[in-house]
Amino acid sequence: MASHKIIKTKRFFEEDFEENIAEVSEQSFPAWPPNEELKYVGKAIPRIDGYDKVSGTARYAFDVSYPNMAFAKILRCPYAHARIKSINLEKARQMEGVLDIITYENTPKIEWYRTSFLFDPELRYEGDEVACVAAESEAIAEKALELIEVEYDQLPFVLNAAAAMKPDAPNLFESGNIVRGKPSEYKRGDVELGFKEADYVIEDTFETQVEVHNPTEPHCSVVNWDGNRLLVWDSTQAIFRVREGVAQALKIPESKIRVMMKYMGGGFGSKLETGKYTVMAAILARNTGRPVRIALDRVEMNLAVGNRPSSIQKLKAGIKKDGTLTALSHHSSGVVGAYPSGAGCSWPLRTIYKCPNVFTEEYSIYINAGRARPFRAPGHVQGTFGLESLLDEAAEKIGMDPLELRLKNYAEKDQVENLPYSSKLLKQAYIQGAEAFGWKKKWKPAGSDSGLIKKGVGLASQIWWGEGGPPTYVTLELNGDGSLLLQCGTQDIGGGTYTFMAQVAAEVLEVPLDSIQVILGDTSTCPYGPSSGGSQTAPSVSPAVRDAAEQMKEKLISGAAAILDVPASQLTYSKGTITAKGIADKSIKVADIVSKLDAGAMVVTGMRAENKPGYAMNSFGVQFAEVEVDTLTGRVRVLKIVAAHDIGRTLNRMLLENQIHGGIIQGLGYALMEERVLNAYTGKVLTTNLHDYKIPTIKDSPPEIEVIIVSEGDPIISNTGVKGVGEPAMIPTPGAIANAVHNALGVRIKSLPLTPDKVLMALSV
Repeated sequence: MASHKIIKTKRFFEEDFEENIAEVSEQSFPAWPPNEELKYVGKAIPRIDGYDKVSGTARYAFDVSYPNMAFAKILRCPYAHARIKSINLEKARQMEGVLDIITYENTPKIEWYRTSFLFDPELRYEGDEVACVAAESEAIAEKALELIEVEYDQLPFVLNAAAAMKPDAPNLFESGNIVRGKPSEYKRGDVELGFKEADYVIEDTFETQVEVHNPTEPHCSVVNWDGNRLLVWDSTQAIFRVREGVAQALKIPESKIRVMMKYMGGGFGSKLETGKYTVMAAILARNTGRPVRIALDRVEMNLAVGNRPSSIQKLKAGIKKDGTLTALSHHSSGVVGAYPSGAGCSWPLRTIYKCPNVFTEEYSIYINAGRARPFRAPGHVQGTFGLESLLDEAAEKIGMDPLELRLKNYAEKDQVENLPYSSKLLKQAYIQGAEAFGWKKKWKPAGSDSGLIKKGVGLASQIWWGEGGPPTYVTLELNGDGSLLLQCGTQDIGGGTYTFMAQVAAEVLEVPLDSIQVILGDTSTCPYGPSSGGSQTAPSVSPAVRDAAEQMKEKLISGAAAILDVPASQLTYSKGTITAKGIADKSIKVADIVSKLDAGAMVVTGMRAENKPGYAMNSFGVQFAEVEVDTLTGRVRVLKIVAAHDIGRTLNRMLLENQIHGGIIQGLGYALMEERVLNAYTGKVLTTNLHDYKIPTIKDSPPEIEVIIVSEGDPIISNTGVKGVGEPAMIPTPGAIANAVHNALGVRIKSLPLTPDKVLMALSV
């Protein structure tokens, strides 16, 4: 039996590095060699849960129903900033079908977001929670909300970073409008000396908008009390976080709470926490003695469950005539809404290009609007757009091909921690991506295309983490009929976790995929698994699956040795059969070994090993974009994207391309159309539905997307060699598109999204 140890480990998650205390196995299995051809892993195998999804039989939290179930709806503040003077529930309570109403007056103070409560008489944005009603139907609950009489004292509000930082600005909190009261800073070298050593200094300011997550499945919880035990069906990216959050809010042991999530329809980071709505539903269910379902509508989704913060980035680069970077500085501010979050976006500038002198200063600013939440590569998408735009300006200044400039400043090691990379194949990505795209043939000086519809090309680089890590556990059960059961308390949020887990187990144990069942998303029956965010799921879970499968193989060989009366060293394992070397009649199938056990099954628990110290573990990539711009209408159309990435071993080529296509399309939305708009006079959100808040459809997608993977395994990072790809797929897309638009027009648009009005304004200057 493998011995275990407890370690301290560090990895990047959500918005910054976090430390974990984790149990890991001291037994380790060697990584699959890079570029080794495997039987199941790496193949384009269709999703094993695909039929459930396309047939409509997949069960989402939104689909869960109980007999005698009640329905809850939330009354939300209609103002940007207000204080409740009085609240009268009598008319609503008297309405037929209303079961219970909770507000700050009749609910214990439950701390939330470190600066607020589940219900707070001071309301800091349009959408802040005022009351929650449980009723016989959603229609009744919605009608009851209209009958709640609230007298508000409207307060001064602030809606943008510049206004919020003024001395006379209305403060959201006594500590002021700057999160933590000060900016975060980073420096290396002497940035002022670096600028003096430069032949040219390029300065510019870039802005990005607030982007709302808007997943297809809204935030939803269905809760039911069974005595003193609580069952929660939740559309979440983090079942164990939900269990922890509900336990803390209700002050009950986590062992009394079971959180389940089999399928979910998108989250992008917004579902990485316990929602207030989940706790409200649990309180109402306890009060009424009935199951309670709460599902947010699209307006609430655009008001209250998260967004990517905006940024104003003042960037400066010092560069030699030969293209060598001598200094980089980054001063930024971003709005995080009404409650704490982070708006930093300087990581790409600190790390991806070789530069000895760097300084960054970042302000995260409170305003009276919905709170920011991690959104697919938090900070990196904004920061990459600004950095890659500035680099193209620098290349233009010295007359250099933008691709050559990036190769000139290629970083061979991590400059923040001064560590070697576990692997880095970005140079190969540049070379192979450029060749597939036809960069040398297509690139030309900016603005040199003629005609009313102008074409242009651009590129942008990407760095992210996605290394995964402990703690992650997987249980593997082998039954007497030869079938396998895999269980892990992680989630499949659309990336194909069910499928790649089965592939890894099949690879080791050489059994058919259809003999493997995978169970995820249940805090009571599954061992602990990671939250599904930060490109962490596959690189955390796949090594634990392999660990379990390799342990099972060793156990089977040991069992065969006892049954066949042959030393284990003389046995070989192949295609589910164990055979004694040189003895023809000495063999046994794995199912027969298990069937001879009194237990009728074999069970092992696999673990994710610790990350090897002394290395920086990152993913890398580059995307090339070709666009056409109609100079009469200002419309930008993306014609082609070539995405070349270094993401370790590919577990499933089909799922990989799904992820990259999805990230590119989401990045296109950020580049060209998505934007939360506030009314400057009232603070109200004007984009509260998918008609006014534009997200890309299939008609907006590039007609041609080509995916190139330059890596096949990182043997240092884990025994499967996998890096996550969810974030890398989106990070460089907006920057590449923006650079391509500049290349087409010869004028640079410095704020996202690149909407037709901005294009026409730029052309008219």
